[in-house]
Amino acid sequence: MDRRETEQEEALKAITRRHFFQQASYGIGATALATLLNDGLFPGPAGADQNAAKGSADPLAVKPPHFAPKAKNIIYLFMAGAPSQIDLLDPKPKLVQYNGQNIPEEFIKGERFAFIKGTPRLLGSPHAFTPQGKSGIPISALLPHLGTIADDICVVRSLYTEQFNHAPAQIFLNSGHQLIGRPSMGSWLTYGLGSANRDLPGFVVLISGDRNPDGGKSCWGSGFLPTTYQGVEFRSQGDPVLFVSNPEGMDTEVRRQSLDALRDLNTRHLADVGDPEIATRIAAYELAYRMQTSVPDLMDIAREPKAVQDLYGTTPGKASFANNCLLARRLVERGTRFVQLYHRGWDHHGEAQFDDLTTGLGRLCRETDQAAAALIQDLKQRGLLETTLVVWGGEFGRTPMNEERGGSKFLGRDHHPKAFSIWMAGGGIKGGTIVGSTDELGYNVVADPVHVHDLHATMLHQMGLDHTRLTYKFQGRNFRLTDVSGTVIKKMLA
Repeated sequence: MDRRETEQEEALKAITRRHFFQQASYGIGATALATLLNDGLFPGPAGADQNAAKGSADPLAVKPPHFAPKAKNIIYLFMAGAPSQIDLLDPKPKLVQYNGQNIPEEFIKGERFAFIKGTPRLLGSPHAFTPQGKSGIPISALLPHLGTIADDICVVRSLYTEQFNHAPAQIFLNSGHQLIGRPSMGSWLTYGLGSANRDLPGFVVLISGDRNPDGGKSCWGSGFLPTTYQGVEFRSQGDPVLFVSNPEGMDTEVRRQSLDALRDLNTRHLADVGDPEIATRIAAYELAYRMQTSVPDLMDIAREPKAVQDLYGTTPGKASFANNCLLARRLVERGTRFVQLYHRGWDHHGEAQFDDLTTGLGRLCRETDQAAAALIQDLKQRGLLETTLVVWGGEFGRTPMNEERGGSKFLGRDHHPKAFSIWMAGGGIKGGTIVGSTDELGYNVVADPVHVHDLHATMLHQMGLDHTRLTYKFQGRNFRLTDVSGTVIKKMLA
């Protein structure tokens, strides 16, 4: 069943003057006939949001998937800046052997790099890899906690993209398109499936690290979908959500009376013009009112037992990746459909010690490794991992060559879109496995390539959605997250 616009939205967005005159000859008669018919006699278009079609102010009502899902929720741990796969998840002994030698010309002939100039030299990883778990997946010494859950994860070594700069690559990995204006994956999911918790957003964003993602809020925007489906950013310090608290002089009763008056006015306006953004406005006001009670309770991680706090390494009241991982578990427990954590700082070019492959990369791993592994362990012991798909990774990979920008003596790698690694767990993913491989230098994918659209198709599949049928008509054609591509990668699936 396709998720398309309602007939009323279609008329608002797609009508042209030529179309109007073409239809005028019989439009009046059709209108007269419609007044004689029962409004509920005929269904809306296949997959349409029936609540919106009826003028409901609840566009986040739960909708059925296309088929039985393996997962009900997704937690996406987005390592903004692009972690080095060669130093974390894809060991290359030959690269260590040839360390310091010029890369063969056939690899880089005609290539465009973000920063590398001239003929770069190969750079073997300074970090050791050891097999972990019964599956023996090689994992870097920088990720000791990840090694403890090796049998629960699927490492994908053959992901690739066309984007090699941060902002377009982050937007592409989130929305399936490198330019702003398309809906993000979380928006597509809440549009297609709705939200199971009426007191919290269906799509929540949590941010940690040294600054916001390069792609900005477009990474979790709703694009041309109604804005009710965009991600809502929660904050670890201060008010959890901006402007959700009552201003000075307004109590709960006055707030409720004000919202009731606004709802009545907006409902009348919605009935007159049918603009879906009015339904979004109604839903946003009501959700904000309910969040005044639900969000403070959710964000109070100090209520968690000490054993749980120790597992994640959390510090209540502090903005941190560990706190956000624990909040992600609390959110999926409460039915939030899509939770996305951004941790910025993985852009290790080697310009100085803070962004090199030893000190800089080590610091980022220490900030994230324990909590990411703890999230899998915690979900598993609570029986939530089977229905929660967890994804970890960045927007592209790093080159197997040392960047040496400006003659720097620190070790660093440039942007590399041709091959990078992620890991996935839970939600019907086959644990203890590796999908895909790269050549002996880690430069090109040589087996089981996985494009960004393939990753999206697979994630939607696990949520019970056929990526070719989850569509929205905009500017005259049906759009989807995977554009005109995408294949479900069966090797990842249990």
